[in-house]
Amino acid sequence: MSQEVLEILKETDAFLEGHFLLSSGKHSDQYVQCAKVLRFPDAAAKVLAPVVEQLKALEIDKVVGPAMGGVIVSYEIGRQLGKESIFTERKDGLMELRRGFEIKPGERVIITEDVVTTGKSTIETKKVLEELGAVVLGVACIADRRAAGVEINMPIYSAIKLEITAWDPDDCPVCKAGQVALVKPGSRGNA
Repeated sequence: MSQEVLEILKETDAFLEGHFLLSSGKHSDQYVQCAKVLRFPDAAAKVLAPVVEQLKALEIDKVVGPAMGGVIVSYEIGRQLGKESIFTERKDGLMELRRGFEIKPGERVIITEDVVTTGKSTIETKKVLEELGAVVLGVACIADRRAAGVEINMPIYSAIKLEITAWDPDDCPVCKAGQVALVKPGSRGNA
């Protein structure tokens, strides 16, 4: 199934190859921009179907996605599971639940992301939800691209696990080859 997911990511230009500046400051020759696959409802449904299969055994009350990347994923997973979908968002730099969304103490929730890399938004969202009394069951995502050693201390349910190499700028073989311009495709700190 992960090969089919990768093919859909490539067909929708969500899996990119080139020369990328990551939010960590490192460089890579591959990048996943899941917003590109999420443009297409049928493709989004297909890439998230294997994740939904993994979640069916859990007793989930709500699906919660951190804005921006987790919002559409939350909606689609909620739609496929028949569960309420809400989202957290940043206000003054802090993740919070807004817009009249509520979590009741004891509600069992799954956090959704498009891509899990560092887990920063996921961990912030987990903290907010637990402070409201939720039981966080894990995180569901299209792509798990955490580097070795990155732990978020909860189960991850993904459509695909990607091993994407990242280099310090001084060690980047793409820079050394000098033929591909550096692109900063991420959302953090970008327009």
